[in-house]
Amino acid sequence: SLLERKEILKKNLPADASLLYCDHVKKEGIDFFNSVVENSLEGIIGKRVGSLYHAGKRSGDWIKIKNLLGQEVIIAGFTQPKGGRKYFGSLILGIYTDGKLKYAGHVGTGFSDKILKEVYQTMEPLVAKTSPFNERVPESAKATWLKPILVANIKFTELTDTNQFRHPVFLGLRDDKKAVDVHAEIPETMKTSEVKTDMKRPAVKKVKDDKELTVNGHKLKLTHLDKLYFPDDGITKGDIIEYYTTMYKYVLKYIRDKPQSLRRTPNGILDDGFFQKDAPDERPDWLVTQPVFSGSNSKTIDYIICNDKATLLYMANLGCIEINPWNSRRQNLDKPDWIVIDIDPSDQNTFEQVIETARAVKAVLDHAGIQSYPKTSGSTGIHVYIPMGARYTYDETRDFAKLVASLANQLVPDFTTLERSLKNRNGRLYIDYLQNRTGQTLATAYSVRPKKGATVSTPLSWDEVHEGLHPSEFTIRNIKERVDKTGDLFAPVLGKGIDLRKAMKKLR
Repeated sequence: SLLERKEILKKNLPADASLLYCDHVKKEGIDFFNSVVENSLEGIIGKRVGSLYHAGKRSGDWIKIKNLLGQEVIIAGFTQPKGGRKYFGSLILGIYTDGKLKYAGHVGTGFSDKILKEVYQTMEPLVAKTSPFNERVPESAKATWLKPILVANIKFTELTDTNQFRHPVFLGLRDDKKAVDVHAEIPETMKTSEVKTDMKRPAVKKVKDDKELTVNGHKLKLTHLDKLYFPDDGITKGDIIEYYTTMYKYVLKYIRDKPQSLRRTPNGILDDGFFQKDAPDERPDWLVTQPVFSGSNSKTIDYIICNDKATLLYMANLGCIEINPWNSRRQNLDKPDWIVIDIDPSDQNTFEQVIETARAVKAVLDHAGIQSYPKTSGSTGIHVYIPMGARYTYDETRDFAKLVASLANQLVPDFTTLERSLKNRNGRLYIDYLQNRTGQTLATAYSVRPKKGATVSTPLSWDEVHEGLHPSEFTIRNIKERVDKTGDLFAPVLGKGIDLRKAMKKLR
């Protein structure tokens, strides 16, 4: 039995500082757990004292009892799935407070494939045209709203100071309770099915993880720094802000004076987030903006201009994990600093094919006598940049990009295409030249991407673009060390630019 094995182990364990015998508490599990709660520890492991050892097998003889909190919530909507996930990405949660439905965060974990399908089928008949909230919530740009009828159970670790759930996990739907009866309550400690007790109810923890500081002479308030952005990697909002604090000099080089399209993911990578072009209405008076008239929207958009560390951290605090600048600067919005060829694979392409296509683009440019500079997209592709020095218009640079893409396509025709429509690509890799248009944006060099692992869009030397390369190699954990060794490989992109007409003649 377990206790007999522990006795044998204790007697035979060598005296070695690297080995530690783990003691145990018998019978007093409830009191022990209450002590864990009082000390804000993660939880306890319960083991049946008479359990036998079975090699390579798991059983219910060992259980984890976590110090978690629980709450009933209303499902107000859901976000679109991404990656290989089906049906929906996360559920948008609400709770009634003073008769009004209040946004309470989202939950994107705790679902098996079967549960995803069952919950989605239950939600389908309840789809609504408008939000059930009176307030604007971050998911509104990407949400499918529901009539606020469905009730679910979740568990979570703590409440933020804005009464949103931290690290929520979906437990199941409830059909025995009406939505109007779901109100904020002091959550009870979650109990496992194996443990039926009246464990002491812990106090609700309100997280105070805000920080005020002065950057570039400007007062800046950073909020919710402990918010988990990358659940599988344990990376928080504070970690992303710390990354940009460290790397801001490199990032600013490639976004200076450029209008910023904000992709905000304030709830982390499990949620799609939303795009925002206009600077927020409530913004510090020191923030620099650039008005640009949009013909497609028939309105003037007030873009943020990020020329200093304070503005970069302000954007990161808005939930901008990635940074997306225009290709041109405010001083001459119609003349881009560079051309970019975006090598964009489908789910059916390998990264080896991405590499082969990037080499094909390089071969075309080499023939034209043009130096080019690759970087990982930070996701699944590679970007190839050509310095232009703001000498030519978007129309001119796009025409040249199309020629380069067409010639590269001819070198690797078996798996590449210039077809823009996703449904017509037939699983082929897209050589995208249309990024060279007014207002188009891509993740800038040294930008973090909202992808598993917190990958970074990383400049490369062409010697590195070979079999075995993968974007997952470059993350916020190692990029500073890399740049310290290699220097800024992307700096020539900001050079005087090529002679476009001479290059065109060489390619035709």
